[in-house]
Amino acid sequence: MLTLNYPCLEVGRDINASASQVWDLITDTACWPQWGPSVRAVDCADRYIRQGSRGRVQTSVGLWVAFQITEYQRERYWAWRVGGLRGTGHRVEPLCESRSRLIFEVPVLASPYALVCKLALTRIRSLAERDVSREGKLADRSDNSKDPDSTSG
Repeated sequence: MLTLNYPCLEVGRDINASASQVWDLITDTACWPQWGPSVRAVDCADRYIRQGSRGRVQTSVGLWVAFQITEYQRERYWAWRVGGLRGTGHRVEPLCESRSRLIFEVPVLASPYALVCKLALTRIRSLAERDVSREGKLADRSDNSKDPDSTSG
């Protein structure tokens, strides 16, 4: 999904995971290098970002750049300034209990960065859906390990 919503270009993808699971991935600074193609490392006092969180990211070329979370709506939206410039916005929309849509808002002047965001969306989808699959397998294993002959009481 690619949409022009001036002053931003929106790049999005539907994900087979709850909005809460996707939100956890995109707000956990320990996960950013796993899904962010332009992020090699993160230095932030807050593992999970919140309004006003500050830190720095190491870019894929090795430079450290300061950031600050400038907008934050829990489980819905966050945006930041990176190197003093307006960066991407990150919006999560629940579609149903186990499916959501993640949308990156890229400033039009930085529109080539939409390609980086497309790759990030693919990685986030893979991470989120892998976690959902793993949780399902653990639940199945737990259900199968119950002794059908045992009774309580």
